[in-house]
Amino acid sequence: MPHLQVIYKKSLLVVLLTLFACSAQSEKSDDENSDKPAIATTAQSSAQSGNATTLDDEMVLIPAGSFVMGSNKVDDSKSSGEFGNTKPWYLDEHPEHKVKLDAFYIDRYEVTNGQFRKFVSDAKRKPPEYWVFDGYLLSMARQKLYEQNVEKLRNLVVKVFQLDLDTREMTKQQLLDEIETRFAYMDYLPVIYTSWQDAADYCKWAGKRLPTEPEWEKAARGDQGNEFVWGNNWTIGISNTGEELWDDGVAPVGSYQGDKSVYGVYDMAGNVSEWVENWYQPYPDTDYSSKDFGEQYKVIRGAAWGGEGHYALKLFQRGAYRFYLDPESHLNDLGFRCAKDAT
Repeated sequence: MPHLQVIYKKSLLVVLLTLFACSAQSEKSDDENSDKPAIATTAQSSAQSGNATTLDDEMVLIPAGSFVMGSNKVDDSKSSGEFGNTKPWYLDEHPEHKVKLDAFYIDRYEVTNGQFRKFVSDAKRKPPEYWVFDGYLLSMARQKLYEQNVEKLRNLVVKVFQLDLDTREMTKQQLLDEIETRFAYMDYLPVIYTSWQDAADYCKWAGKRLPTEPEWEKAARGDQGNEFVWGNNWTIGISNTGEELWDDGVAPVGSYQGDKSVYGVYDMAGNVSEWVENWYQPYPDTDYSSKDFGEQYKVIRGAAWGGEGHYALKLFQRGAYRFYLDPESHLNDLGFRCAKDAT
């Protein structure tokens, strides 16, 4: 039976890919004309009020000036080895130092599926592969989706979208409504499985760029160098780092009011870790050396929900914490946000 289920699901995915391929010419119109129900998230309500008209307009101005970067902390308990960390704790943050930056803008929220979908459509890019498996790819093929018969829609709802519904008596319109509600929710999830180049290309297409490592840290810690985004005391459950279970792992951006920096930037201590512009390099005047320094790994910042077998420690939620990956990495707890110059 498990073997037959795998074959069945693969056949549904083939149908899904076929629908998407057949709708390539109408991607843009599908995106523009879809009537999607509202989802009550902080990101959406904020984007629809004040001066912002869309999520894409939501950037925060970080003022010019100096801030405290890095730390002088040491791992007195030698705990890093207990957790299987290959990187010693704190040492690559040394020394704590002042950095002066010009004013810049940074995205209030992590880049979402809905934003990245516009990029895929406009730039004719290959969609993220996971959109096939979770059904989100069909949000770019609505015309073909709406042409499917009831039985195919029932199979998609249960087997691909994995909605916990009894579809046996549901009408075609009811099934389509459920799919649209799911699309609307997924629009506000952070896009994941993006490489560093994917992130850099998106930001360039959007007229922005990836934030530098100092920019990211200032936006997270403020000019006083807070230990955590919200202050200097750790609080459990204040960000999406695995204490709460979300069906998709990630939560809609802006879901955690506590995970907001002094500048009003969300999700910098949880949800997904984020690519920044820089190679993993030592800080000036440090006495720490690592074979991993150089132009081989890109820095990622911020804690995540704990996908791909990862785990979350309060250490990772600290604003000064640094990690790094091969720029070709694709993970289900890795995303990004963009920045741009203020002048």
